[in-house]
Amino acid sequence: MLAQRMSLLSGSGTAAAREAAKVAAAAGKEIIDLAAGEVIIAPPKTVRDGAIAAIDAGVNRYTDSIGIMPLREAVATKLTASTPVKWTAENIVITNGAKQALLDAALAVFNPGDEVIIFRPCWPTFPSQVLLAGAKPVFVDVKGPSYVPTIDSIRAAVTPKTKAIILNSPNNPTGAVYDRATLQAIGDLAINDQLWIISDECYSSFVYTSEAHESIVTAHPSVRSRTILVNAFSKELAITGWRLGYFAAPPEIVSAAKKLQSHTTSNANVIAQHAILHHLSATDGVFEKHMFARLTKARTDGLAILARLPDVPVPRADGSFFFYLDLTELLAGLPVGGPVKTVDDIARLLLEETGVASVAGSTFGDPVGLRLSFGALPELLIPALEKLVGTLNALKSR
Repeated sequence: MLAQRMSLLSGSGTAAAREAAKVAAAAGKEIIDLAAGEVIIAPPKTVRDGAIAAIDAGVNRYTDSIGIMPLREAVATKLTASTPVKWTAENIVITNGAKQALLDAALAVFNPGDEVIIFRPCWPTFPSQVLLAGAKPVFVDVKGPSYVPTIDSIRAAVTPKTKAIILNSPNNPTGAVYDRATLQAIGDLAINDQLWIISDECYSSFVYTSEAHESIVTAHPSVRSRTILVNAFSKELAITGWRLGYFAAPPEIVSAAKKLQSHTTSNANVIAQHAILHHLSATDGVFEKHMFARLTKARTDGLAILARLPDVPVPRADGSFFFYLDLTELLAGLPVGGPVKTVDDIARLLLEETGVASVAGSTFGDPVGLRLSFGALPELLIPALEKLVGTLNALKSR
């Protein structure tokens, strides 16, 4: 008999969407994958060179469970430049991707019975890890077009049991970027009610508005002592499979993570650590600029195509690399009793009939959304969106 905690979890919906695309491709169908949360581009040469050099140097042994000191120092320098708040290596933990960073935070902070506020639509890992820690997710639903929560809706969700708020800006799946006023109000609430903030900023490199990404510790420096800032190299360097993330936090959280990781993974992959260290010391920023320029064009071209959906508002896609479609009006206008009734039906139809893989909003707790990645190869993205628009516009006649 399995442990009771396993009944709290379902498999990752985003992973299931990726797997469905792979299965269809293996069966011989031509599939364009807009489901994956990654940019399809070769990693920077500096990362590859760093990995090869580490292998050639025989770097094969355990490291400190929270990462090699030079990398922790380099990450602290990077964060100090980008937040800008002073960080040192004593604030930094290197993890096996952002998921481990988030789980470290959950296990270090949450007690059974605690409540944790999560804004929905949300990445399904957030509530899953809250449940694993014995706590209770409390959802605050946000709506388009901005998908930014109001402080009144957050305040209404706070109870004496509330322990933390999980932020994710730029947001997966909606692409929302939280403004300074919202971040400051959340910071005030956290301080007044003595709440922790876990801020997932893995898409911080991808903001397309005139305002750059702003961390909550920049918008509200006083909340730093109550904030666990999570990030990763996976998205910004296109190395999702390398599994290298990090978080910055007060010393007591770092100490807790050291204990946790010493009994779980021992340390993050040593080759990946040295590869990223080399990149941080050698990069000229050209790769990052090139990838951002490619995504900016993909976003612009994609939005022009999606504007041809009369029953679907054009998504804002202010950040991340996702188009998040609100299919409320489209679903309401479909024939009663027809074969397509839900966003899951639409995602399945797109995969089976047009070869376009997407992620239904039900994965994120939203019955009317559909997530599409514009991190796909440009030569595949545009025809995929053209097919999608044609299919959705023909639904009413099915």
